[in-house]
Amino acid sequence: MAYEFKLPDLGEGLTEGEVSRWLVSEGDEVAEDQPLVEIQTDKTTVEIPSPAAGKVAQILVEEGKVVPVGTILVVIGEDGAAPKAGASPKKGDEPKKDTSVSLAPGPVQGGRVRATPLVRRQAQELGVDLETLTGTGPQGRVTEADVREAAASEGQAPGRVSEGRREPLRGVRRLIAEHMARAHREVPAVTWVEECDFSGVDLKLLVPTVLKACAEALKEFPELNARLEGDEIVYFDRYDIGVAVQTEEGLVVPVVRGCDSASINELAAEVKRVADAARAGGLKPDELRGSTFTVTSAGKLAGLLQTPIVNHPEVAILSIGRIAERPVVRDGELAVGQTGYVSLTFDHRVVDGARAAEFGLDVIRRLEAS
Repeated sequence: MAYEFKLPDLGEGLTEGEVSRWLVSEGDEVAEDQPLVEIQTDKTTVEIPSPAAGKVAQILVEEGKVVPVGTILVVIGEDGAAPKAGASPKKGDEPKKDTSVSLAPGPVQGGRVRATPLVRRQAQELGVDLETLTGTGPQGRVTEADVREAAASEGQAPGRVSEGRREPLRGVRRLIAEHMARAHREVPAVTWVEECDFSGVDLKLLVPTVLKACAEALKEFPELNARLEGDEIVYFDRYDIGVAVQTEEGLVVPVVRGCDSASINELAAEVKRVADAARAGGLKPDELRGSTFTVTSAGKLAGLLQTPIVNHPEVAILSIGRIAERPVVRDGELAVGQTGYVSLTFDHRVVDGARAAEFGLDVIRRLEAS
């Protein structure tokens, strides 16, 4: 029989997902529970296993496409045949031959050519009509080389610039783009900046020390530990702070929970755990949700100062600039200190400038007293 596999409900209120990467190709034999496809959801990737054994008859959603839960992703049939459109396979049904999937090389009746989603996207980008090609791959499959050769023989596709390369906006980068655009569009953001003397801070514990200082200061300034929901401001009584982590896939913000009650060493261990998991792509969805405030620090790459974008729907984010030896004045004497700039970007709809400045100075006071 043939089996139509739909994008399942992945929980956490998710209603859609992006097909990040197919782990199989049309014509492959797959076993039940064999890794089938990677789905990108809310900055994390979920690997979904095959629900049945058989031959991959049709891959219906290309890599990079975002589809709602319930969309048919792939058809798996024991002989490679797909059911008729709209048909629901029943137990015991014999798979029916679908002439839209041809094993013969070249163009086929019905306009369906054997090619992977990646090859189809490449053909679309290069302006190549797959139906005009004779595939050189197994069972007449059109390959990337076939498409490139056709594009070269036909000349550059109309309207395309020949220089450089094109890459689709997808995966984590697409989610980052959407998130940043929404924050920039909705939040009237203002950034406050002040210098801080970090000489008393163990720089190996910089991030956990900043998390602790922020959590303690947030108790005094609750409007920064909040979010705007419609015409209501929600003030949180928990201090779960997001930590920006750079990965090969882009910037992600795992959450360190209970920053007010944990010790510096406990925070250091948790920061290392979530950062390592983020870089390995092993964060769970709930480890990326529910932060009430965000801290970011790029270390030596931080530059003198930043104007970070608020991590919507939060109302504030604090960043630490590059810390270096600079002259400072202590008790009227010139000295050398480890200084850097603290930047606080805040949502001016919720937080007044004076209160933001007072919060920033409170955080700095706590850091300088470390």
